[in-house]
Amino acid sequence: MNFLLYGMEKRYLTLTIVTLLAVLCAIGWILNPAWYLEFGALLALAVMAVVVGVHDMIQTRHAILRNYPLIGHMRFLMEMIRPELRQYFFEADTDGRPFPRERRAIVYQRAKGQLDKRPFGTHADIYSAGYEWMLHSIMPAPVVHEPFRVMIGGPTCTQPYNSSIFNISAMSYGALSANAIRALNKGAKMGNFAHDTGEGSVSPYHREGGGDLIWEIGSGYFGCRNADGSFSPENFAKTAADPQIRMIEIKLSQGAKPGHGGVLPGPKVTAEIAEIRGVAQGVDCVSPASHSAFSTPMGLIQFVEQLRKLSHGKPVGFKLCIGHRTEFLAIIKAMLESKITPDFIVVDGKEGGTGAAPAEFMDNLGMPMRDGLAFVHAALVGAGLRDRVKIGCAGKIITGFDMARAFALGADWCNAARGFMFAVGCIQAQACHTGHCPTGVATQDKMRQRAIVVGDKATRVANFQRETINSLAELLAAAGLTSPRDLKPHHILRRGGAGKVVSLANQFVAVHDGDLLNGKVPEPWKRPWATARAEAF
Repeated sequence: MNFLLYGMEKRYLTLTIVTLLAVLCAIGWILNPAWYLEFGALLALAVMAVVVGVHDMIQTRHAILRNYPLIGHMRFLMEMIRPELRQYFFEADTDGRPFPRERRAIVYQRAKGQLDKRPFGTHADIYSAGYEWMLHSIMPAPVVHEPFRVMIGGPTCTQPYNSSIFNISAMSYGALSANAIRALNKGAKMGNFAHDTGEGSVSPYHREGGGDLIWEIGSGYFGCRNADGSFSPENFAKTAADPQIRMIEIKLSQGAKPGHGGVLPGPKVTAEIAEIRGVAQGVDCVSPASHSAFSTPMGLIQFVEQLRKLSHGKPVGFKLCIGHRTEFLAIIKAMLESKITPDFIVVDGKEGGTGAAPAEFMDNLGMPMRDGLAFVHAALVGAGLRDRVKIGCAGKIITGFDMARAFALGADWCNAARGFMFAVGCIQAQACHTGHCPTGVATQDKMRQRAIVVGDKATRVANFQRETINSLAELLAAAGLTSPRDLKPHHILRRGGAGKVVSLANQFVAVHDGDLLNGKVPEPWKRPWATARAEAF
């Protein structure tokens, strides 16, 4: 079915054939009176099909039908006849494994404003290892309906950002289409939350909707680079002055492929992308595996301070997937020695990532989000820096429970890419790298991306974000809590091997305020902490 949806280069072939059939039937109806009834019946059917096809092309609710008139109905027919088939035809995850259809259905229902309730109990195998649940209270608290916000900005930040607790994670223009970026940013504006640009820099399509932006700067320094690919303070300061840019995020690594660079082939570097990224048109656009502006933990912290000054006090932080614990603890030591702290750290889990990556990197490299998040939170607490640095996280966060679990492990806010792509219309056809995305989300083909009606999809983006936070608020109330900050590791339980149940508090190293400074280093951290140096990774 995916082949039928995105493998056909002639997407309108079916409608064209039906139209020609209608014309031939009309001619036969006129020229062959003996076959009057037969040609008349065929003509009626063909005209009805043409009308349906034309309606598909001009309607604004279904991206598949706009790109695949008539034939697109086969997808919805199969869903109606046999919903179970969706797992095999339409719900493969980006690494080839099925993405649970219930989770994707939640996004679609919330984005479309549909009821997200269901009968007949849980679909989860609640007695299998890995099942998790949240403790509730006999005396629930009132549901808090006001939006949850977090103020991001440390002691030296003069333009702190009052952020939503649920924002759009990094996805670049070039990877996503112009209309997808437009819809995401307009939705962010409607819902008053932030939109991360991805390392492809700030495009005109990020600016059209007026939504708050988090400008991600990767190792290629796109949008703030010199001709040789090095960092340009002048170009950075010019772009960072845009009031729509609320925070700056240095990308050290990303969950899907930590420690791996990237290349946008020269033929794909159009004049528009070349101008946006500050690179040469038609030449391979390289994102190195590491940064050239710094090479040590101290250098990273000084780079953070440099960007904060160049942006006139906007919040500056960095994003990474945790690898060697020694390296992150070295960054902690650099903060302590320099008295300079980032305003925020975003922990990207290896399970995340909406872009393409080598299979081994996706499956076997990098630390999962929960482990990385718990580690970063504990390290900042142990160094006495937690009150100066906010923590964001990303990694397959879809539901209110996903957010609750992240808050329990120390997050101040959550980012999501996959969920917002679903809200825009992604069906995970896994054709991102081909340019043949059936819904127009991950393609630069202007005819394909016309399937995305920006206003309609922007509303869905805002709906999904709002309803997910509402779901979190209801979970908090059921647990007798009123704020995400009240969540602690002991609120979440997990079934382990042999049916043993433990809380998240039992799974991760417990560190108290200042322990690393007072010599109370946890046993698993003693060697990494002892070998960590601010002068070298």
